[in-house]
Amino acid sequence: MAEAGIGGAALSPGAETTMAEKLWGGRFQRPTAAELERISESFSFDRRLAGAEIRGTRVHAHRLRQAGVLDAAELAALERGLDQLAAELDGGPPPAPAAGAPEDVHTYVFQRLLAAAGDAARKLQTGRSRNEQVALDLRLYLLDLRPEFERHFAALLTALAGFAEAHAEIVIPGYTHGQRAQPISLGHHALAYAEMLLRDRERFEQACRRLAVSPLGSGALAGAPLAYDRELAARELGLERASRNSLDAVGDRDFVAEIHFVLAQLGIHLSRWAEDWILYAGAEFGWLIIADEYATGSSLMPQKKNPDALELIRGKAARLAGNLMQSLVLQKGLPLAYNRDLQEDKPALFDSLDTARDCLALAAGVAASAGVDARRAARAAADPALLATDLADLLVERGVAFHAAHAQVGRLIAAALAAGDADFRALPEAELQRFLPQLPAADVRALDAARCLARRDILGGAAPAQVRARARELHRFAARTDN
Repeated sequence: MAEAGIGGAALSPGAETTMAEKLWGGRFQRPTAAELERISESFSFDRRLAGAEIRGTRVHAHRLRQAGVLDAAELAALERGLDQLAAELDGGPPPAPAAGAPEDVHTYVFQRLLAAAGDAARKLQTGRSRNEQVALDLRLYLLDLRPEFERHFAALLTALAGFAEAHAEIVIPGYTHGQRAQPISLGHHALAYAEMLLRDRERFEQACRRLAVSPLGSGALAGAPLAYDRELAARELGLERASRNSLDAVGDRDFVAEIHFVLAQLGIHLSRWAEDWILYAGAEFGWLIIADEYATGSSLMPQKKNPDALELIRGKAARLAGNLMQSLVLQKGLPLAYNRDLQEDKPALFDSLDTARDCLALAAGVAASAGVDARRAARAAADPALLATDLADLLVERGVAFHAAHAQVGRLIAAALAAGDADFRALPEAELQRFLPQLPAADVRALDAARCLARRDILGGAAPAQVRARARELHRFAARTDN
């Protein structure tokens, strides 16, 4: 059943058009082959660009009025149609396509305006090509998503900073090469991922600034043959400037690849964090507790509590990386200017945006709800091997060159292992003096993980005071960027 079109005209959003009613159909005598129609339609995915298409069409209509292509009445009719269509969509995409849907979002908006404004809509392609329309729509769409992504970044930063502040003094082993290395805290570990997230957020912001360029007025490839103020059009769109080369403007997808990279790098960071927390929540580590809301059980083994949320985040990173590669390979070898291959940029881009948004939200939930088993952490942090570097540092404070101190501590640890006791502090006082004559035995025996951690009270260090200070800074930063 046909629905009432805007302006009272009856036209279904999915109504079939004749070849003459297509944006490009005048030269063709026979309809497009069904198999080509199936593979070439893009409305099923580019319909989410409708809001951006409406904005671009509005600005283009005003520039056509300035150039004398539209009269005042025609512009007013188009404005009314665009207003009503925008209100109908209310910021969302048009309905999912059915049989006979338009081939793309540009045709969809044209058909709706044709019903509302009549022949004025047919003038809209003057000096304009779908090549520039889709390049503009993608830029506007990505910029519209920026506030939502800022909120997701802020939410995860807040969750990580809150976890870090709460657990600044929960000492755990830090690792290099998968081996226990030096004491750190759970809070310091969480802040490492907060720093990665800050860089991801900064990259997203910088990518958005670089893509805020208007291709409107570029035409298909050579520029519009009109008195068309492109800089004014860019300002009306909220963009920083107009593009400087029409060939580049319609064929450029650098900004798509850059957004893919930002999201792929974000995915890699979230995957690394998920991997650490999966390990820390396992029985072999056990100092992290994933909330029930973010875990699942086994259909066979009743005792299981699986960290599925973290595993899914880890898995989604592969998807984001794959979409980045698809974007790069898609552009390889394309001649200037526009080629239909570029239709394939949108499904992967939309998928990455949706995937990254969902992963950020899920990660924030996991981080905000996670618990800690302090006793399990304390047992792991009691490993005396974690104290070796600090023992060498104590020798340095007594005037021993670090290279020599390193060798002295190494020999002490070897002797303790040979004696069957990994805790060098338990060696007899005479043995301690033999290997470490510069240190009183009491100083060696007093060394523990908490003291070692407190010694790292330097900017960016693992000392609890530094962790809490940085967590407070991140809280303030997240609060500012969330507004």
